[in-house]
Amino acid sequence: MTTEVKKKKRSFPTAYTVLFIVLIFASILTYTVPAGSYAKLVYDDGSQMFVVTSPDGSTKEYPGAQASLDELGVKVDINKFTDGSIYKAVAIPGTYEELESKPQGPFEIIKAPIQGLYDTVDIIMFVFIIGGIIGVLNSSGAFDAGFASLSRATKGREYLLIVIVTFLISLGGTTFGLAEETIALYPILVPVFMIAGYDAIVCIAALYMGSSIGTMFSTVNPFSSVMGSNAAGISFMDGMWFRGTGLVLATIITIVYIIRYAEKIKKNPSASLIYDQKAEIEAKFVHVNREIPEFTLRRKLMLLIFSLAFVVMIWGVSTQDWWFMEMTTLFLAVGIGICAVSGMGEKKSVENFVAGSADLVGVALTIGVARAVNLIMDNGLISDTILYGATNIVSGMNGGIFAILMLLIFCVLGFFIPSSSGLAVLSMPIMAPLADTVGLPRDVIVSAYQYGQGLMAFITPTGLILVTLSMVDVTYDKWLKFIMPLMGIIAGFSAVMLLVQALV
Repeated sequence: MTTEVKKKKRSFPTAYTVLFIVLIFASILTYTVPAGSYAKLVYDDGSQMFVVTSPDGSTKEYPGAQASLDELGVKVDINKFTDGSIYKAVAIPGTYEELESKPQGPFEIIKAPIQGLYDTVDIIMFVFIIGGIIGVLNSSGAFDAGFASLSRATKGREYLLIVIVTFLISLGGTTFGLAEETIALYPILVPVFMIAGYDAIVCIAALYMGSSIGTMFSTVNPFSSVMGSNAAGISFMDGMWFRGTGLVLATIITIVYIIRYAEKIKKNPSASLIYDQKAEIEAKFVHVNREIPEFTLRRKLMLLIFSLAFVVMIWGVSTQDWWFMEMTTLFLAVGIGICAVSGMGEKKSVENFVAGSADLVGVALTIGVARAVNLIMDNGLISDTILYGATNIVSGMNGGIFAILMLLIFCVLGFFIPSSSGLAVLSMPIMAPLADTVGLPRDVIVSAYQYGQGLMAFITPTGLILVTLSMVDVTYDKWLKFIMPLMGIIAGFSAVMLLVQALV
């Protein structure tokens, strides 16, 4: 009895509790941080006019011409708006105004997660459809047979799983912003890594850190490098050589870090940070007591269809402007195809599909609550105030100190604004001109924005990490123990890269 009580005292809160604590903290900030806003500019493609919304809510139209942007102090080429490269509202420099405080009280705190679920329904539907497909593949034995085959193929060279997965996901992150899409891969790859002798954290690290490093050192990622550079009024090619070099080196550092941990627990499983969950996670993902089914042609075909779906998804996201609506549609079609090939019959297929979706309800709720934090800050009108305060800190500094301080500022902003495109259009028109005042090229600001937000993505509860951990039932404190040393290494490395870029 005493042991059970001690165990309960030591247990770490669930993802929901962590997010609600952050939600309450954001609410407190709306009482203590002055409310304020910048004027925002959007391009109306229909009327070919710029629409400016003032902090007081009034709107004014300007001709859709370069002269209007010059007049407003937005140093961006008109073509970036007309061709759709910049499609979100852009903050206008020098227009910040304090507004009447809008504190978010208990009612708003309770309402925000509900609104968060509405706002993220596209992501949630994607998660549910993926869960349904996983349910069908699991019940058919296709995963068990495929994992057993892969395990035999990599026997003695299991570390290659870490190298290949981390490298490929990092490549996806740097090119087209592969992040949320990796949610679909955890139920597939966690068993593979565990059969190879590793724990679930190794799989999480390979996927999540591959994505995080790729997006942090983005080269042609349209949601960060391209949009951030466009909003800063420069070409996304500016500074790309530095970010590309950083990508290669940071990916190598990350792979080495993961392999060192993985090999340690392979030799001594009790060294795993989640050793106390080993049996529980194996029961959920590996089915160690289940007889391995034969890897039949039918099962191979099901896995092939599922694998090809990711190829099509990558093509759609990177070349056809697909987002969650199109991705979810793709996987729904794939799910129907897999059910037909499975031979289980209509009734059994639907039951397994629904059961698989139900397994991810907790993940869906985590997504909604994470979005609620941003809603509280936006509704409380403090996001722009935090940005305005940051601009006052760095104005007129020495170039090298300015670059490092910008990195720290974007770490803070990245905690509160986890959307890369959202932070780009909000901050770049304000921050980029500050580089001019200290004699630095604007691409330094773009790199600082990517590095700062990328670093915070390792741990920020408002991002994807809690959703990821929920997929695998790993608590946040275990992740922090694993990732903080690597985060420190990558932070130091990114600071050095930024200084070199600023001083060269």
